[in-house]
Amino acid sequence: MLEVLDLEVAYGPIRALRGITFTVPAGRIVALLGANGAGKTTAIRAITGLVALKSGRILFQGEDLGGKPPHEIIRRGLAVVPEGRCVFSNLTVRENLLLGAYGRRDKEALSYDLNKVFRYFPRLEERQNQRAGTLSGGEQQMLAIGRALMSRPRLLLLDEPSLGLAPLLVREVFQIIQHLNAAGTTLLLVEQNAFAALSIAHYGYILENGRLVLEGSGAELWADPHLQQAYLGNGLEY
Repeated sequence: MLEVLDLEVAYGPIRALRGITFTVPAGRIVALLGANGAGKTTAIRAITGLVALKSGRILFQGEDLGGKPPHEIIRRGLAVVPEGRCVFSNLTVRENLLLGAYGRRDKEALSYDLNKVFRYFPRLEERQNQRAGTLSGGEQQMLAIGRALMSRPRLLLLDEPSLGLAPLLVREVFQIIQHLNAAGTTLLLVEQNAFAALSIAHYGYILENGRLVLEGSGAELWADPHLQQAYLGNGLEY
């Protein structure tokens, strides 16, 4: 579904991504892992047209996304859950969700999709008239995911969904991600929490200093001694 080929991105003289190549097959969860500053968010920003490519290609369902503005890329079936959630604090939960469907033309189906989001996240239905800024961190993460789902994405990009959440909430959010995948959504999961990501990912890539240094199935990466030492520690759980 998504192919990233020899991608390079630079911020002035600083090379943030150095010729990385990875794929996200339809119907799968793929994890892009790495420490803070490894280039993970830059990869998301490049895929969605928020930063210019120095070189390389990004193909979505065979179409080259290079040079296309973000709103056109999103209309092709991508949606992003950004790092830090970025909900509209002064708007209600319901208003935030409807903004996720802003670019859709099939407005008659919004009620169906809104109810679908509420089935995934009953707490959002309970709080639909509450201002988003008054929600807990976990509830805001659910809102950010629900808002992205309102665009009916073919591919959902999640940037650090576990950031700032307590372990029990991390587990709940990752269970929801699994449910979304089981229902047919393809996901690219960008994470520092390697344990949580590899527990649900079908395949993963490890990014260090803008380069891909390791790849494999979730089980293969979990068993790799270098990965355990660098990212997982000994006996860590989420």
